[in-house]
Amino acid sequence: MTPNAASGPSRRSFLASTAVATAAVAGGVPLLSACGGSDGGSRDGTTSGKEAAELLPAYVAAGVVTPDIPSKNGSAVGFTSKLDLAELKTSVPKKLGKGGEVTIMSPFWGSPPKEDNAYYKAMNDLIGVDVVWQNQDGNTYDQKLGAVLASSEVPDVVVVPGWNMTGKIPSAIIGKFADLGPYLSGDAVKEYPNLAAIPTDAWRRSIFGGKLLGLPMPSSYVSGIVPLYRQDIFEKEGYEVPRSCDEFMALAKDATNARAKRWACLDMKWTAFNAFGVLSGNEKSLGWNQVDGKLVYRAETDEYLEALEWTRKLFAAGVVHPDAKLGKSNAADPGPKFAAGEFLVYNQDISQWWSRTAEQATQNPEFKIWGMDFFGHDGGDPTLWAQNPATIFAFVNKKASKSVIRDVLAVANVTAAPYGTKEYMATNYGVEGTHYTVKDGVPTKTDQGNIDVMNAYVMVASPAATIAHPDFPEVAKGQVEWQQRTGAVTKKPTFYGMQIVEPARWTNLSNDFEQLEDDIVRGRKKIGDMQQAVSDWKSKGGDKLRDWYQKILDENGPAAG
Repeated sequence: MTPNAASGPSRRSFLASTAVATAAVAGGVPLLSACGGSDGGSRDGTTSGKEAAELLPAYVAAGVVTPDIPSKNGSAVGFTSKLDLAELKTSVPKKLGKGGEVTIMSPFWGSPPKEDNAYYKAMNDLIGVDVVWQNQDGNTYDQKLGAVLASSEVPDVVVVPGWNMTGKIPSAIIGKFADLGPYLSGDAVKEYPNLAAIPTDAWRRSIFGGKLLGLPMPSSYVSGIVPLYRQDIFEKEGYEVPRSCDEFMALAKDATNARAKRWACLDMKWTAFNAFGVLSGNEKSLGWNQVDGKLVYRAETDEYLEALEWTRKLFAAGVVHPDAKLGKSNAADPGPKFAAGEFLVYNQDISQWWSRTAEQATQNPEFKIWGMDFFGHDGGDPTLWAQNPATIFAFVNKKASKSVIRDVLAVANVTAAPYGTKEYMATNYGVEGTHYTVKDGVPTKTDQGNIDVMNAYVMVASPAATIAHPDFPEVAKGQVEWQQRTGAVTKKPTFYGMQIVEPARWTNLSNDFEQLEDDIVRGRKKIGDMQQAVSDWKSKGGDKLRDWYQKILDENGPAAG
C-alpha cells in the first residue's frame, strides 16, 4: 500500500492526476446558454484598490501551529517532522454548525463513496452540519456545471475550478451566488479563525462583480509546474543539471539513445516558456503585462516565439520520447516509463515529486526524482511570472437562508484548519483506525480510507498553501526550498491577483493557440502560422480586448506588491 501525503495542497494535488491535469490545461467548454438572467446582470471587469479593500476579510495569522519551514518568496509553508497524534492542536474549540442540511455540488475524480460512509458521518458530527454531497464526474464537470447554473435548481454550495470559468460561467457566478461580505469582510471573519488565516491575496481573487462571493483554495503564486528529473540516473551517468537552453540541448543529445529505449525528455514547452520569460498562459488575465507603457499579450512577444522554436528543435533533434510526439503536451500518465528510465526529464505538477517518490519507494529503492531549477535561456537567472494565488472556489446559492450560509461557513472553518490540527487530520485523513493508521509518525490511509476520504470536504476551503510529507520529509523540504528559489526570480504581472471577467464576446479569442503551439513544436506547423494566428487574433478582437484591459488598468491601477 502506498503511503499518503499529509499534503496541505488537498485540492491542488488533484492536478497530479492525468484526468485533472488534462482538464486544467485544456480548459472546459461550458454548455451554458442562459447565465445571470433574472438573477442579476453580469459585471465585466474587476474590483480592485480601495473598493476591494473594503470587501476583504481581516487577516489574522494562525498561531495554532508553527511550521518547520516558514513561507518565503511566496512559497508554501513546510513541515518536515514526524506526526504525533497526541500533540495535535485544536483550531475549532466548539461546533459552529447549527445542525442544518447543506447540499454541495463538487467535481470528483474516481468513484464516489457511499453517502453514509464513516468519513462523512465523522466530519458532519465534527462540524455540526449535515452535508449532503452531489459529486459529479470531474472529467465532464464543465458540462454539468453549465447545465446546473442555467437552471433554477442550484445546490446550496457549488464548487467551481478556475479552468471551468470560461464562456458565460463567470456571469452566472455573479448572478447566482450569495454575497459573503456581511459575514466575512473586515473583522467579521474573526468569528471563523481558520478563514481569517487565509492569505489576503486568495480572498482578493474571490471577489466577483464587486462582491465577496467565493471561498478560496489558497496556493503558492510560484509556478506549480516543475521540471522533474531522475536524479539517480543523473548522478550515475555524471550528468550536470543544465543552466541554459544550450546546456539542456547538449545534455539531451548525450542522454538519448533510441536503440536502448532512452530519450532525454517529454515535451518541454512549459519549461521553455519559463526559460524565455513568457507570460503565463494559465489564466487569460495573467497573459497581459504592461511594457513601456503599453499592454502586451504573451503571444505577441518575441520570447513566446523563441520558446516554441527551441522546443521544436528538441523534437527535431530526436531527443523527445516518441509518446510525446503523438498527442498534446504530456497528456498521458508518464509514471511507468519515467520509472523505467525511458526518459529523464518531464514537466508536471509539483505534487508528482512526492507521488512518484512514494510509489517507487519499495519496488525501486534506487529511484530518486528531484525538481530542476528553472534556468534562463542564456544561462542567467530566468524571469518567471506569478500564478494566481487561488484557483478553485466554493460559492453559496444566492437564495440560501442566513442559517444555511452560516452552516456553510462552519464547514469551511473546519476544512481550512492548518496542518498539525485535529481538524486537518479529520478533513484529510478521516477517522484513525478506520481510514488511516500511524506508524513511526507517518499516517497511512487504509483501504477504506482510500475509498471514503477522497476529494470532498477539502473542496470547500483550504488553509494557506502547505507542504508536508511525514513519510518523505526530504521531499517536503526540497519542494518548499524549490518554491523559495523560484519565488526569488518571480515577478507579478500587471493583473496579478485580480479576478477579471472578460466580456463574453472575446473569451474564446485565444482558444486555438494551445493546439497550434503543440503542432508547431512537433513540426506539423511553422512559426509563421503562429504569427498569422496572432495577426488574426488582433483583428478579430485582440486589439479591442487590449483597450478593454487598459481601461481596467487606468481605473484600478496595477497589481499590488
